[in-house]
Amino acid sequence: MSSPSSGAVPTVPAADRPPAPPVGTRSVPRPRAHRAVRLLPRHTSRQARGLLRRARSLRLPALSSALAAFALAGCGVLILRLVQAQTGTTGLLVGLGLALLPLPFVLGGLAWLNQTARVPVRHTVFCLAWGACAATTVAIMANGWASDFLIAHQGSARGETLGAEFATPLIEETAKAAALLILLLPVRRRLRCRTRRGPGLLRRAAGRPPRGPGRTRVGPGPSRYVRAVPHERRRARSSPRTLAAGTVLGGLTACGFAFTENALYLGRAFTADQQARLDSIGLGEAPSLRDFDGTVHTFVLRGLLSPFAHPLFTALTGLGLALTLTTGRRWLARVAAPAGLLLSMALHGVWNAAAGLGTDGFLLVYGLLMVPAFALLVCFAAWAQTRRSRQPVRAVARC
Repeated sequence: MSSPSSGAVPTVPAADRPPAPPVGTRSVPRPRAHRAVRLLPRHTSRQARGLLRRARSLRLPALSSALAAFALAGCGVLILRLVQAQTGTTGLLVGLGLALLPLPFVLGGLAWLNQTARVPVRHTVFCLAWGACAATTVAIMANGWASDFLIAHQGSARGETLGAEFATPLIEETAKAAALLILLLPVRRRLRCRTRRGPGLLRRAAGRPPRGPGRTRVGPGPSRYVRAVPHERRRARSSPRTLAAGTVLGGLTACGFAFTENALYLGRAFTADQQARLDSIGLGEAPSLRDFDGTVHTFVLRGLLSPFAHPLFTALTGLGLALTLTTGRRWLARVAAPAGLLLSMALHGVWNAAAGLGTDGFLLVYGLLMVPAFALLVCFAAWAQTRRSRQPVRAVARC
């Protein structure tokens, strides 16, 4: 068989050819691909993309702060409703006004200690709001349930005693300690991420050896050095600022808690005295200032004699938690926080039990236990303040 020549065109069989269009017709052109029309102008779409980038750049702390603010505001509305249900509107207003009187003195003492602790303002506001709103809401509800349970199973007198001396300190101190856990737990993560800095950029570029690990330049001149504390010693010994921060956070939380609790008890006392006065007037007796002896007695007991009681209890919890989170001694880290919480509960329980011992028993507990404990707290605050003021002097003396 001969092959076709290179210049010949191959013939296609008639069966394989496409059918020819009929005569007098024309092919319909395909639709053209049009450009998509923008729903929004170009500048508007750019603004939308910018807003999306800003929304994605929102971090978790901002969201958590907003959620915490809404939650605390809801607890504040709820606690006002609960207190108003027990005291009435007039009793609530009188209780709030009287509870405000000792507040500046307690906050002033904590502000003086905060010169060493340097607690941020947002943490201060959070602790006050937590103690005044969240902790009191939990305490009122849980104390009511615990009291009903104990009275139903142990009788009226024994149930009230067990509730005041055991259940109430456990519930209230745990509710206040929750704020300290929220604020102080990130300290452990920051301490674990702490590393040493390498040699400076200029020293690496010039080829100079880095400075010794035990020396740090603190001022101009070739001979001014101060020997820094090694990393292990910093971890093994808690600084006065850290201990003062735990004490301040605990005191602020308890200060807010005591404010709401004082408003509740003072409002109850005023409502009871007002009702007794109306009853005496209805019986024909002349009104006098002695009709409000219950309110005056409650204010003297809670506002004058023991305004630092709750801050003292919760300061022990904050001090123990600060030791646990910052110390390098393993045994102290395991013991400090539970010991501080248990000590605050025990002191709170003894203080509640002293109210049922009469005037002599109350004054005995007040003089032998509460006053020395408060004096120790004041001595600790003075020591922390002194250490803070002496630290720059020691650094200059070593130069």
